[in-house]
Amino acid sequence: MGQEVERLTDKRIGVLMGGRSSERDVSLRTGQAVHQSLIRRGYDAVSIDVSAQLPYDLQNQKVAVAFLALHGPGGEDGTIQGFLETIGMPYTGSGVQASAVGMHKVVTKTLLAAQGIPVPVGTVVQRGDTPSLARILKGAKLTLPVVVKPASQGSTIGVTIVRRASQWKDALALAHRYDPEAMVEAFIPGHEVTVAVLGIASGEPKVLPAVEIVAPDGFYDFTAKYQKGKTRYLCPAPLPAKLLKQIGDLGRRTFQALGCEGAARVDFRITPKGRPYVLEINTVPGMTETSLLPMASAQAGIDYDQLVEWILQSALDRAGRSVQAAESESV
Repeated sequence: MGQEVERLTDKRIGVLMGGRSSERDVSLRTGQAVHQSLIRRGYDAVSIDVSAQLPYDLQNQKVAVAFLALHGPGGEDGTIQGFLETIGMPYTGSGVQASAVGMHKVVTKTLLAAQGIPVPVGTVVQRGDTPSLARILKGAKLTLPVVVKPASQGSTIGVTIVRRASQWKDALALAHRYDPEAMVEAFIPGHEVTVAVLGIASGEPKVLPAVEIVAPDGFYDFTAKYQKGKTRYLCPAPLPAKLLKQIGDLGRRTFQALGCEGAARVDFRITPKGRPYVLEINTVPGMTETSLLPMASAQAGIDYDQLVEWILQSALDRAGRSVQAAESESV
């Protein structure tokens, strides 16, 4: 894997999954797969369905390290990360700031655009506002079709491709059902591609082979993502080498711009002329049997169990930094 993973056979790992977000079911599937992997590798691991009882569950189960398998608000937005920082428990993946920024698509786009990373043009509509579609299109210099989606959701929940004016009000209402802010952005025709990136504490992040997603009707929605046979995945993506290098570099730059750790997945749309746009970043990528991160890692020669250990390393790196910081303060 390119790095040594410290063994934790004497420490209990809690796999945090479930929670209350709209992605609960996917999180449970991710968590169960991760838990089984840790057991196979000889770790002392327990699974915890996150609730208001989490502080007591962590204490009662004597958990020393948290492996985050939570998706969506509450688990991927810096909330659980902040709690674990407060109690001093090492955890996997990105920290509070990177998680919060990565979950909020508006903030992510603003940051990436400032770094010169191409993102679709768009605007934001607050809950309670009911602007006409014509006003939005004119103000943001958009044309149909446009994508309407919640600012802070994952798994394509609440997303609509608006191709006709008659879809506008329902699309806006659906997005606002999940978030106070709805993003309205240009629909980018072409290929849908995702690039997974693995963090390395001592060097450049490792970019995994790109995966092209060929979804029914060209829309990679919740059903297409999580039902077997609904979508075709091409890994490595059958794209020109120059373009693959370009999106790999953009994926790495996105990972670094947010300050991500562990593993993340960057989603792209690539126009028929070969111009890539970053749509969003997933700071806690799915690890189910149909998930794209394990698929990409397998193509790179990293099997599922090795991938889990690689992500686990991010918790150990964080713990090491905490120890160094404490020692520096005591000097």
